[in-house]
This record gives sequence, C-alpha cells and structure tokens, in this order.
Amino acid sequence: MNHTEYTTPKITLVGAGPGDIELITLKGINALKTANVVLFDALVNKELLEFAPKDAVKIYVGKRNHQHAYSQDQINSIIVEMAIKYGHVVRLKGGDSFVFGRGQEELNYARLFNIETSVVPGISSSISVPALAGIPVTHRGVSESFWVITGTTKDNQLSQDVLLASKTNATVVILMGLGKLKEIADIFVKEGKANTAIALIQDGSLPTQKVAVGTINTIIDIADQYQIKAPAVIVIGEVVEQHQQFEFISKEINVLLN
Repeated sequence: MNHTEYTTPKITLVGAGPGDIELITLKGINALKTANVVLFDALVNKELLEFAPKDAVKIYVGKRNHQHAYSQDQINSIIVEMAIKYGHVVRLKGGDSFVFGRGQEELNYARLFNIETSVVPGISSSISVPALAGIPVTHRGVSESFWVITGTTKDNQLSQDVLLASKTNATVVILMGLGKLKEIADIFVKEGKANTAIALIQDGSLPTQKVAVGTINTIIDIADQYQIKAPAVIVIGEVVEQHQQFEFISKEINVLLN
C-alpha cells in the first residue's frame, strides 16, 4: 500500500466529469495519483482508475437503475473506515460531486471524525453534455438562464421544480429523468409548450453518444425510434434549435410520424 504522500486520514472528493477521460481536471488526476483508496461510482469512466497507484484499493460503490452496491449510509462508513485504515481516500464521482452527487453528505459525515477533506470540482454533465452535442444552455436573445433539475427525487417522484421551470422561458436541463419523460412532456404540454424543442442526449461525451432531437409533442415516439436509454440528459428550450441538425431532423421525424 502506497503511503508516500499521506499517512494520516484524508478524503478528496473528485468530480470525474461526464465520461470522456480527458474531461477530468488536472487537479483531479493529481489527486488520483496520490490515492491509497479510490471509491468510484457507476458513471465514472473506469479508465480513470489507471491514474491511481497500482496497489491502491479500488472499490465500486455505484448506484444504477435503483440497483445499489451500497446504501448511502454504508458508503459514508466505508469512506471513513478506509481513510482511517489506509490514509488518502479519493471519492470519485461522475460529473461534479455537488450537482446531485451527494458529495456534501459524505463530507459532513467524514468531518464528524475530524478527517481532513477537500473538493476537486468536476465538469458537470448538465452543461458539458449539451455543449458537446452542439446545444448551448444560454444563448443571447434566446435564453437568459437555465435550470438544472433532478428528474427523480429521493422518494422516486418527479421533482416539482419541473412544473415551476416549465412556466419560464429558461432552458431546462433534467438529469436522471428519462424514466419520467412522459410525465415531463405532459407538464410542458399543459403549459402550452407542445412545440418547444427538446433534446435527449445518451452517453454524452462518449463514443457511444446518441442525440435525439424533436419537440415536446413528438419526443416520446422519437425516443423509442432512436432507442434512447439511460443515462441521458434532457434539454428543453429554444436553445435546442441551435443544434446543427435540428431543423432537418425535426422535419424528417415529423414526416415519419405523420
């Protein structure tokens, strides 16, 4: 076990970015290089583990489609246990740890044991995934703000913030919401926004990335046609029309559906 850098307990929360290994920060890589233990999530690109020392302990603690390797309380305990036993723990999370990543919960628990903690921000999928698909979350004269909303709350319900956001002209970015796409579309239809542009971006930043573009009233069929699966980012708003192929794709799909 490598103890050359840290001999006392320390926890570094590192955002791994949206998936492409080049989209982690240099500071994040440097933290991994000095890790005695790495705890990583489901959406973390496993190639990033190669930056950690070969003898570092690597533990998968991911959550995917309601299948959890460990509960959050168990993860909190493991982080502290590993830090006390081995030294420097890097907690590696997809995107940014403070954007629906439960990062603060883990730090708060570690601080109960007076363990030193630090944070390395990550590139959030909420902004980077739309950008990589050619969709800006803000655009002068089109969108002056954007909402980032979790599609599923801790009790597995659709966030009420989606309803609030649908009443604005802001860009709406929904993470972890593909399973509630119909509910989301229904909300926007009720707000008179059936023709609002929407994009579904699966596996953003990865070679397997897929983008489905349409309007609220066509997106359910489009999602089926393109076989969009989680993880996917949902982007709703006029900015989606900036997508290079929006006009062509929309016309083509409307012809197929009608």
